[in-house]
Amino acid sequence: MSWDVVVVGAGSSGCALAARLVDAGRRVLLLEAGADHPTAADFPASLRDAATLGAATPGHPANWTYTAQLAEDVSYPVVRGRVLGGSSALNGTYFVRGTPADFDGWAAAGNDLWSAAAVLPAFCRSEADADFGDRPGHGADGPMPVRRLQPDHPVTDAFAAACDELGFPAEPDKNAGGPAGHGPVPLNVVDGVRVNTAMAYLAPRRGSALLTVRGGTRVTRVVVEGGRAVGVQTPAGVLRADEVVLAAGAVASPHLLMLSGIGPAGQLRAAGVPVLVDAPGVGAEFTDHPDLYLTWQPSRRTPMPRDLLPLATALNTAAEGSGATADLEVMPWLKPFRKVLLDRSQGSSLAGLGEAVRRSAGTLRALRGASLHRLLDQARRRDDLYLAVALQEEESRGRLTLTSADPLVQPRIEHRYLTEESDRRRLREGVRLAAELLRTAAFAPLVAERTGLPDDVLRADRELDRWTRRHLATAIHLAGTARMGPADDPGAVVDQRLRVRGVEGLRVVDTSVMPRVTSRGPAATAVMIGERAAELW
Repeated sequence: MSWDVVVVGAGSSGCALAARLVDAGRRVLLLEAGADHPTAADFPASLRDAATLGAATPGHPANWTYTAQLAEDVSYPVVRGRVLGGSSALNGTYFVRGTPADFDGWAAAGNDLWSAAAVLPAFCRSEADADFGDRPGHGADGPMPVRRLQPDHPVTDAFAAACDELGFPAEPDKNAGGPAGHGPVPLNVVDGVRVNTAMAYLAPRRGSALLTVRGGTRVTRVVVEGGRAVGVQTPAGVLRADEVVLAAGAVASPHLLMLSGIGPAGQLRAAGVPVLVDAPGVGAEFTDHPDLYLTWQPSRRTPMPRDLLPLATALNTAAEGSGATADLEVMPWLKPFRKVLLDRSQGSSLAGLGEAVRRSAGTLRALRGASLHRLLDQARRRDDLYLAVALQEEESRGRLTLTSADPLVQPRIEHRYLTEESDRRRLREGVRLAAELLRTAAFAPLVAERTGLPDDVLRADRELDRWTRRHLATAIHLAGTARMGPADDPGAVVDQRLRVRGVEGLRVVDTSVMPRVTSRGPAATAVMIGERAAELW
């Protein structure tokens, strides 16, 4: 069989794009390196269960576990989906849109087809909002379920009251594009099931003769003949199509570009890859969300039923003097990580622990280079609860570099977090805000003590910077490794229709193309990118 389009990567963007191309009458071959689960019932419990993040543990067979350098001396495992549905099959189900200011910022950089007004129909088409679907600017009939599941829980109640106490406004709908504040986060969860993009977009189209899905198929490069992409190389041979789309994520897509000879020429030559297109923007100047966790010990046991989702509410606000709309985010976790990361794939906690033991060697390999202090600290505070603090609009820029022509060797991932003083200043403010929330009258009945961060360190900028660096983590929202931009932008890899410059018939459709990461989590935006790319075909 011949195909009109081969899409590499069945993740958040790839599933949406493949489905919409099939709807438009195109013959699509969708390739995924991980397992293919044709229906929602076929997904294992560790992927369906929205109350846990067991499949996001390093070394799990449903993910790629990369080793990244968050800062010069801070290594960290970065987990990305390796299964149908991609990272939407293992993430925290936080399905929030980027803000209008994010997309208008993209437009101001020369990408007018991606303004807030231009992308709104794609957002609406993607969602079935159970709470606000009947209101303008929302969708009611799309594939992805959206709902705000605010539990009756002392931590969420205290967090809302604490935000009120400190004067932050309520934000009941974080997908409305209104002023930032505190409120429930939109989630892609139905009856406790994490509804990933394969369930939502692909399963209903499995009977179409236009759609072919192949799991367990790793692509090693794009095949280019006469300046045109004509297919992809796999271990089993070449699969040919009229057009090729890379939708493998913000690490794998630029990696495949470079393995195919599309990237910074000097870097490619040093790795032994023949240069096809000198594209200096591939892998350059990416953005992400640096974060960390302020821990606290409850004064009494808080409810943790089996089906309790770990995330329910968030505060989005602007750092003082930043000029941003909301560059800080604080989110309370309702369960300690040891419960959130437990893989209940066999339906019981003991079985989940057994699975973790069985793959312990793989987990340890995946954690190679991670901070021993961090691991020991997390073990010591195993029953503490967390306030996650994230910087949503960083000024520092990361870099992804090809190190080998061997596709099995991961690229070097350097986030270079906190290299800019403005980032250090704003993250300090975020940590202090989280500590202030814990000191409110609303939290007083729940908090025995704040743990891990002494008061004298919290007060001193230099000491707090050291503490922050030592506890630095990442939201794993990497974006911009093959960003879009106008023809006169030397760092732009794709044009507004996501076509790779210098090669005909080749596109990138995932978070790689974002000019910069959105100031809210990118999951819903990744789906929108697939929807919008199909519109712009």
